[in-house]
Amino acid sequence: MTRRAVLKGALVAGAGTFTGAGAYGYAYERHALEVTRAAIPVAGLPPALAGLRVGLITDIHRSLFVSHDDVAHAVASMMTESPDLIVLGGDYVTWGDREFVGPSAEALGPLSAPYGVFAILGNHDDDHDMPAALGRHGVQVLRDARTRLRIRNEPVDLVGIRYWTKRQSDISALTRGSAPMTILLAHDPRRLIEAAALKLPLVLSGHTHGGQIVLPVVGALAAQKFPTIAGIGHRNRTALFVSRGVGTIYVPVRINCPPEVALLTLQPA
Repeated sequence: MTRRAVLKGALVAGAGTFTGAGAYGYAYERHALEVTRAAIPVAGLPPALAGLRVGLITDIHRSLFVSHDDVAHAVASMMTESPDLIVLGGDYVTWGDREFVGPSAEALGPLSAPYGVFAILGNHDDDHDMPAALGRHGVQVLRDARTRLRIRNEPVDLVGIRYWTKRQSDISALTRGSAPMTILLAHDPRRLIEAAALKLPLVLSGHTHGGQIVLPVVGALAAQKFPTIAGIGHRNRTALFVSRGVGTIYVPVRINCPPEVALLTLQPA
């Protein structure tokens, strides 16, 4: 057998494998939602807040390819976990598609938690219709804003920033005078750099989809510019959690990267 024949055979086999993986990723894996349960070590966490359970759902991307049933399954899975607090991490639709703004918010409507449901916007969300739709379902949207909760007699500040809010000085203005336990809600995990510089203890993010398509050996080509593609990351004493999200973008396929909702249990670092 010639070298050319071997290479041709390898290419054909590789193409067949990729085609099969793509079909599997379209028909099955993009719907195979997982519940990720993670203990997050948080520097300076008040003892009273140890064990606080925060639910994170992000990157819904409600569209023709992400159905009401997909979102409803994510919501039901989260409610089964009974979190103390729920955070929505942005990108509720794709490219600001107004057709799905209402349906996306409606599908998220059953979410509830003892300390509330809070949301930020992603780069695919408009600044008016989406917040209004979420607000009609009891979700408080933080657009470059801070809100204070009282949890177990401890102050907890949530600071939510827009995707386009990137300068450290702008984030600093929102966190000035905030409680020692401050959680930065930032759609883009690259805001870990600014959060660490400001000595914020925790950042919750999405945006990466975990890479969405993760190839053997090569990894997630689409998300390598981020400090953490999925799961837990750190910079100095600031912890980060990045969710793989629920929906898909560009192609309705997930490979080696199933969708997720996350239940995060805060623990002392």
